[in-house]
Amino acid sequence: MKKIVEYIKENGGYARQIELREHGFQSRDITKLFQDGILEKVQPGLYKLVESDITSSFVDVSKAIPNGIIALASALAYYELTTYNPSKVHLAIPNDAKPPRLHFPPVEIYYFRDRQYSAGIQQITIQGHPIKMYSQEKTVCDMFRYRNKLGEDLAFEGLRTYLKFPDANLNELQKYMNICRVKTVMTPYLKAMVSG
Repeated sequence: MKKIVEYIKENGGYARQIELREHGFQSRDITKLFQDGILEKVQPGLYKLVESDITSSFVDVSKAIPNGIIALASALAYYELTTYNPSKVHLAIPNDAKPPRLHFPPVEIYYFRDRQYSAGIQQITIQGHPIKMYSQEKTVCDMFRYRNKLGEDLAFEGLRTYLKFPDANLNELQKYMNICRVKTVMTPYLKAMVSG
């Protein structure tokens, strides 16, 4: 069983049950490690070492849902565009994807159509793990798209904070305003904030 733990450590603290079996590890040993509290189940078939240094729920979610993109309020908080700290990870997945089964952490799933899903994806690294997240500009525009669900205040705060950044890019912002179909809604606020 020590070998299983070593294998998982070498693979960044995570392993799928299918991989473990392919490497000759027995299901009963994997189950025993889980029952003994050495492994925790992130989702069916995906395990994480409990003693792992990985503290980011973004890493857990990205490992469990590879087609998920960190989005909306979670991305807004990551970029420090808001003081709000969401209690769930906001995740975008393709419109036709099956609903994921995840034990932990809590996730709020948003189904994006292809045009909105595939635009503005960036790769960041957290604790050595690659994570897909929407860019700042795409995130601000998505917040306006979901303002009725997530709150206008949050969308306004994101835009206002973004515009204060020295690297704020109005051309990028306008590009995503078109893609996210929020140009009509955002333009008056953008003009007022830029001129004010």
